[in-house]
Formats: sequence, structure tokens, C-alpha cells
Amino acid sequence: MQIHNPYPWYDSNWLAKYTYARQLIEREYPDVLSGFIDAFEPLRTRPDFEVVQFERVFDDRAMRGIEMVIDNLRAAELETHETLDFRRFIVHDHPEITELQATLVDLVSEGAGEPVEPAYNFLSLYSPGGVCEVHLDTPRAKWTLDLCVRQSQPWPIYFSQVVPWPESGEGEGEGWQHAIRSSPRHQFRAFSMEPANAILFSGSSQWHYRDRLPANLGHSFCELVFFHFIPVGMDELLRPRNWARLFGIAELDVLAER
Repeated sequence: MQIHNPYPWYDSNWLAKYTYARQLIEREYPDVLSGFIDAFEPLRTRPDFEVVQFERVFDDRAMRGIEMVIDNLRAAELETHETLDFRRFIVHDHPEITELQATLVDLVSEGAGEPVEPAYNFLSLYSPGGVCEVHLDTPRAKWTLDLCVRQSQPWPIYFSQVVPWPESGEGEGEGWQHAIRSSPRHQFRAFSMEPANAILFSGSSQWHYRDRLPANLGHSFCELVFFHFIPVGMDELLRPRNWARLFGIAELDVLAER
């Protein structure tokens, strides 16, 4: 069975599955609906959260270690499925980066205002013409610490205020990206980083984007690390394949196939 995804942006598959499950439960099992919605409440972001900026999160030695990881990557380690749309190579969960992520738990917990645990991480290596179109992340990236490693020039990232999950109406129709970016409902602010700077944001509840990295500068580039964190104890619920068992609804088994 094909699950319809009404959301056109990158990283929206999880929200499509959540919306499918919520609508099915509302239609067939209304007595379960409030419990289903309440179970996901820890994954929503409090409305008063604001982006947190850090001058440094790692010392010089750790930063040099990250640079060496990047410089020593083999071609076979580079994931290429985002080279066309993003103009970037990515590398998920490199062992040395994962070790560093474990040291950030207390810092991110304090900035987020709740206890967190690591979810995953990836190196994001942008080349000339790189871009990050406006989107929301999966809640597996509820909290993201975005670390700048090296860059050819500052490259601003734009964040909206915290918004509710757009379970209907947002991102519909032609020109949806412009509509989101220009909407007076979304109070976008620009943040720039220098190497070793970091930014903590809630990617699943804050629209965010980067404009295109100039391609006419032959050596323009940006190397980032995204460290993703989730609220403690939420890993099982974050996996749609578990929902049929957790909520006792066999029809949700279809989500385990996707």
C-alpha cells in the first residue's frame, strides 16, 4: 500500500506517516486518538524556544580531529544521493563524530531545556552552488546542533520561530516554498557562523533554509556537522514500524513496510 505524502519538502516522510496514522485512528478508533496525540507531545517543541548560539563547543584539538576526518574520507564513504538537489556529499554516523556527539549531551540538554540523547549525526559537505531549501526535519532531529567546520565565506541559515507541526494546509500548491518564506506568520531570522561556532535549533518545529552558495566563486564551499538529538526515552516511539504494536492497531502495520 502506498502512503500518500501531502508534504512536498525534504525530510517529510515521517510527518506523512504520522498524519496517516492520526487520520486512520480518528476515523476508525476515535477512543484512542487523544492517547495517540498525547504520546507524541514530548516531540513537539515549546513555543518560547529560541535559537542558541555557541562561540565554541569543541577545543582546537577536537576541531582539528574533525578536519582530519573530512580530509581522510574515502570516495566510497561519501553518500551521493543529495549531490543533485543540495550540491553536497554527506556521511552519516562516522565513528569519530559519534564519539564527539556523546560529549555534547549535557550542553544540548541545557540549551534545549530538557534531557536529550543522541539520535544520529552527519557530515554535510557543500560545494559551489550548494543550497538547503526551506523545510522541516523529522522529529528524529528535534534538536540539532549545527557545527561549522570550515567554509569559504559565511553562509547564513534562516530560522522561523517555533511553529506547530503543519498537519494540514501548509506547503500545498505551486510556489509553496516562496509562500512559506514570505509568510508574515513566519518570523525568519538569519544566523551566520565562523569555523568552530555552533547553533542549536529545533529543526522539526522551525522552518529553516540556506540560500544558494555562490557558484561563481570557484572554490566556494561549506563543511558542517549536524548533531541530532531527541528527548530521552523517545527512540521507540519515533519509529513508525512500532506504532501498530504500541497502540494495538493492526492497520498501522502498513507503516512497517515503508
